[in-house]
Amino acid sequence: MDRTEHGGVRVRRGGAADAPAILAMLDGAVAWMAARGNTGQWGASPWTADPARVRRIVDQTRRDEVWIAELDGRTAGAMTTGTGPAHAEIPAAGEPEVYVTLLVTDRAAAGRGVGSALLELSVDLARRRGLGLVRVDCYAGNGGRLVDYYRRNGFAPVAPFTVDGWPGQLLARRPA
Repeated sequence: MDRTEHGGVRVRRGGAADAPAILAMLDGAVAWMAARGNTGQWGASPWTADPARVRRIVDQTRRDEVWIAELDGRTAGAMTTGTGPAHAEIPAAGEPEVYVTLLVTDRAAAGRGVGSALLELSVDLARRRGLGLVRVDCYAGNGGRLVDYYRRNGFAPVAPFTVDGWPGQLLARRPA
């Protein structure tokens, strides 16, 4: 599967060439959150100001599956999926899974269903592969707003975790 559509959002298979667009969306997300006083998730500095973070995204686009959402012919979001969590603090699933390793949307596309379309694709991927589990982890601070977002998209909290003082939440969804 190289292209699909979910809720009016076109999604295509991406790759390492999409790293600059993903980094730009991450920079936009950091700026938007920092302007609202939410620096706990990713700090206040642009993602691209940290060479280690840039390397992480470049490596992710080479290692994981990359999915790029488009609206009106423009990149509107990205998701990467792998076979398990990146943090040792997150327990193994004990079964094969699709693991959402990154989800980001362009702030210009906020509220247009881009993230939800990408999450639905993760569930479709699991179904097509005969897998019964999709997991994702996220920032649990800021009143749990991001956790609530994943709940609205059908994911259920599994376990909290902490990485170097950063509060996280593991969530899971079983494809119907």
